[in-house]
Amino acid sequence: MKKIHLLFVLLLTALTSQAQTTSQPTNLFNGKDLTGWVSRGGSAKFSVQDGMIVGTTVMNTTNTFLVTEKEYGDFILEVDIKVEDNEGNSGIQTRSHFDPSGNKGVGKVYGRQCEVDPSPRKWTGGIYDEGRREWLYPMQLNAKAQNVYKPDVFNHFKVECIGREMKTWVNGVATAYVVDTLDAKGFIGLQVHAINSKDHEGKKVYFKNIKITTKNLHPSPFPKNIYVANFVPNTLTSYEVSNGWKLLFDGKTSKGWKSARSESFPSKGWKVGNGIISVMPAEGKESTNGGDIVTLQQFSAFDLSFEFRLTPGANSGVKYFVTLREDSQGSAIGLEYQVLDDSLHPDAKLGRDGDRTLASLYDLIKADKQKRFIRPIGAWNFGRIIVYPDNHVEHYLNGVKVLEYVRGSKEFRDLVAISKYVVWKNFGEAPKGHILLQDHGNEVAFRSIKIKELK
Repeated sequence: MKKIHLLFVLLLTALTSQAQTTSQPTNLFNGKDLTGWVSRGGSAKFSVQDGMIVGTTVMNTTNTFLVTEKEYGDFILEVDIKVEDNEGNSGIQTRSHFDPSGNKGVGKVYGRQCEVDPSPRKWTGGIYDEGRREWLYPMQLNAKAQNVYKPDVFNHFKVECIGREMKTWVNGVATAYVVDTLDAKGFIGLQVHAINSKDHEGKKVYFKNIKITTKNLHPSPFPKNIYVANFVPNTLTSYEVSNGWKLLFDGKTSKGWKSARSESFPSKGWKVGNGIISVMPAEGKESTNGGDIVTLQQFSAFDLSFEFRLTPGANSGVKYFVTLREDSQGSAIGLEYQVLDDSLHPDAKLGRDGDRTLASLYDLIKADKQKRFIRPIGAWNFGRIIVYPDNHVEHYLNGVKVLEYVRGSKEFRDLVAISKYVVWKNFGEAPKGHILLQDHGNEVAFRSIKIKELK
């Protein structure tokens, strides 16, 4: 009898535990009217038709949002969306806010948005910071998921905001992963994007099956090896660690780094503090103060990310495949991701066809970048360099790919032959090398330097 009683207690406990950890989603939209929602920003129209929220574009207005009256912190949101205009745009605002004085008094919605992008750019599922920092996760960061959106039908979106993490899925495929420091809570919104042509007037966006879960949340698993845009300085998520990422700068010390000219870290010219590692100004003179610093470890195939902050007119660089074997004056030799104030530093106008500008492969290949993806001097920009095991190389700036090439290819060697590097045999083709931060005599700060070795 005691055994039967014990089994009953255990079964009851298990069922109770399951009930406590299972939470059913609730509807954010009642299917009949817009109770609980309010329009913000522009003057596009929202209505209810056949149990759906329908947004309709109008000319001469800013982006318009239908937002919840209630604010939400942690949640899992699911919604089905269809965009009538295949050149149109929409989005799902999360933890967002409203500034009534923005846009010259029309009002401005700002906050993180899950992008809905039917255009040939294919950035659906990416994460955009509406009205503030703009793109946080362009879908070039997860190119394999760029084709999951289906035109002319309803697409299923899932957005998970738990703690500092925001993840997105489109039609069941994992798309974007951001870790941020802003917005612990805010409203949820549905966007009708502004239009600039009569051809797009009157086009509709349909929203249905809008459901949210706010209790007993558990982070959903993400597939391996998807890039994380982590905006918390000098940190790695458990997901990043499990996928092989490690910090090259701990945010506190010079551990893991040394002078390019000796076995110790420079005694002057570099400063570590407040979560950053900075090269100090020296009248713009290259490697005359502290000199370049390099990683103790050498790397062959890798994915390297770093944040950098320029001062006005500054010049620096992040070099890779640095062997320290070349007999050079000034900076050590290696392939260089250029870090430069293009507007004020004269180096931007030298070289060939802009191949010495920001994010370029210095003196070899110009970075193809739009101004909107360059954050201003004094703000933090994200750089990224990927070297695949087959020697294919890519440079990114703030999540957007700006150039690619193949080390050792005929095209690469032809470029070397007409560059300053022609004097060094087999330049840029070493099987492995150090990562280098350059001292070019200007104040430049770095942080969040992380790397993943590729095999």
